Amino acid sequence: MKHIRISTITLLFALVASVSYAQSIDESVKEWERAKAYTKEYLDAMPESGYALKPTPEMRSFAEQMLHLTDANYAFAAAASGEKSPVGFGESEKTTDKSKANVINLVLASYDFTINSLKKMTPAQLVEKTKLFNQFEMTKAAAFAKSFEHQTHHRGQTTVYIRLAGAKPPQEKLF
Repeated sequence: MKHIRISTITLLFALVASVSYAQSIDESVKEWERAKAYTKEYLDAMPESGYALKPTPEMRSFAEQMLHLTDANYAFAAAASGEKSPVGFGESEKTTDKSKANVINLVLASYDFTINSLKKMTPAQLVEKTKLFNQFEMTKAAAFAKSFEHQTHHRGQTTVYIRLAGAKPPQEKLF
């Protein structure tokens, strides 16, 4: 009887965790969709001439910052979800076409890949461990969170680039 109670309690905890992670997937997808829209506002705010802008010679250009964000979106989402990335690591940054139109297309496609990869995940998969970049052990949910942090960081850096180009960056978009 004691064994049955423990199994029932374990099953209940698993069910509660499953429901909570299901909500987490929906919430995460919503946040990634918001981040995509916000990043698009940044891409639109920068004039075409500003895509080559580097605040200092050793820094990435605006386009390179956004393409770095792109490559990382693919790499993190592929590592977390197990989906095969359609883009090789660092491939976006190496593109020779750093025009506004091409950069926008590449960046938004990386968000689509991340969002679609996340949508395919199950609550049980999100709690599985993964070794991100064969180095950092964490849950798959944590890997998606690290990816979100990374894209936020690099998008935020480009605020200065937009101002240096004489344009106005988008308003904060927390919700």
